[in-house]
Amino acid sequence: FVPIVVGISIITFFVWYAIGPEPALVYGFINAIAVLIIACPCALGLATPMSVMVGVGKGAQSGVLIKNAEALENMDKIDVLITDKTGTLTEGKPSVEKISAIDGNWERLLIQIASVNSQSEHPLAQAVVNFAKENDSKLHKVSDFDSITGKGVSGTVDGKKILLGNKALLEQFKISIPESLEKEVIEQQKLGKTVSYITEENTVTGFVIIYDAIKKSSQNAVKELQDQGVEVIMMTGDNENTAKAVADVLKLDTYHAGCLPQDKLKEIERLQALGKIVAMAGDGINDAPALAQADIGIAMGTGTDVAIESAKITLVKGDLQGIVKAKQLSHEVMKNIKQNLFFAFFYNALGIPIAAGVLYPVFGLLLSPMIAALAMSFSSVSVIANALRLRGMKL
Repeated sequence: FVPIVVGISIITFFVWYAIGPEPALVYGFINAIAVLIIACPCALGLATPMSVMVGVGKGAQSGVLIKNAEALENMDKIDVLITDKTGTLTEGKPSVEKISAIDGNWERLLIQIASVNSQSEHPLAQAVVNFAKENDSKLHKVSDFDSITGKGVSGTVDGKKILLGNKALLEQFKISIPESLEKEVIEQQKLGKTVSYITEENTVTGFVIIYDAIKKSSQNAVKELQDQGVEVIMMTGDNENTAKAVADVLKLDTYHAGCLPQDKLKEIERLQALGKIVAMAGDGINDAPALAQADIGIAMGTGTDVAIESAKITLVKGDLQGIVKAKQLSHEVMKNIKQNLFFAFFYNALGIPIAAGVLYPVFGLLLSPMIAALAMSFSSVSVIANALRLRGMKL
């Protein structure tokens, strides 16, 4: 834009110098300066950053924290939203509903699993520890603690090796599950509950039922995104039965159960290879690689610090409805930027020919550099005023 305007200014000078009235040099100089002044790219320079600045501020007021302009721009273009389950679609406040022991001594099992889980930061582990505190259970010393990603935890309590986790964990250690117990577990999973098996010295001794309620806003948010053409996919480390129960309630397009962190990463890479713009919503440490890989990582403000650090957008309330707000905000900001660019170019397209003197042969009118300066300022004021309209937008 700038080289073209400078070129027009130079041409204006020589045309007036060649065929203009006397003193031709003065007329040429004044009109060349008027072209430069009225075409000053202030409005063009303000068009995008003003809208972005106001949009980011509006997002912050609505609980949507946006790290950079790129995230704000791309949010309007997303084709797919991949979301975690726990803490994203659900409340992220799991609680123990029941501990079932084969020998009936569930208090002993509670001490074992709470002791092992006291070494873990996972929300499900914290739920078990909190349940133990509520029941005044005394935690015992744990040794050889190990967290098996996507499967569960293990540790030694009172000299006995304790495992707590899903079916995949038991398969890894080649531990068989009694058929009657497995049927009971599946029934609970079909109700949308998370069930973890408990073993002692490679023998199944019971299971713990943990329930995490689906957020009230999740269903409406998913529907709104789907209505806007966004494919919503749930990827969870939970089992197939629990995942299906949640997916059915939310009427999700697709879901994947039993996912490890690398599975989420590979799915995002696969979708990106197909040309999709992918957003990823999550809240845990395990979600960090996927959040970083996605075109737009969206972290729940109620989640871990590493997830928030890896994401480009943070939802303060940890509410999926925030994604709907972010998409609406992105759409309005991009529309506002285009309006600003129109204002900037409209004034330039109208003002440059007049400043160059195209009206002089017919009407004898010339544009004074002072009037050109006023018109240039008015274009900047128009852009700023239009950008500030975003403050009144309802998300």
